Amino acid sequence: MHPTLQQRINQQQHLSQLRDSLLHLHRILLETERRAYEQRHGKVSRGELLQLVISDSQFDWLHQLSKRVVQIDELRQADEPLTAEILLAVTADLQALLTPAATEAFALKYDAAMQQSPDVVLAHAGVMVLLAE
Repeated sequence: MHPTLQQRINQQQHLSQLRDSLLHLHRILLETERRAYEQRHGKVSRGELLQLVISDSQFDWLHQLSKRVVQIDELRQADEPLTAEILLAVTADLQALLTPAATEAFALKYDAAMQQSPDVVLAHAGVMVLLAE
């Protein structure tokens, strides 16, 4: 059964809101990680930060979130209509990523960032609200 036009519009809007919320969370996490880096190594410019994000292991954990944003972008631009199964899979994947699991590198860094920054907690809550819809 194919989704109705209104359902497809709602799915696209939801994905768009989720993407925006994830990008907001990513920006806050990046800024948090930048401050931690600068405390040890001194101030960095935007260009230097970009290079660090690409090549420095301290920033590797953020790639997990970047990959999910790209995945959502690809889904939004795909020729095939979204299915409920795809949306559920994306939601489950993000919930698993953003739920603390003490043994994974992303979870350890993410939990530490939430402990250090109320902004991270608020951005996390915003994403989780969208995932619960």
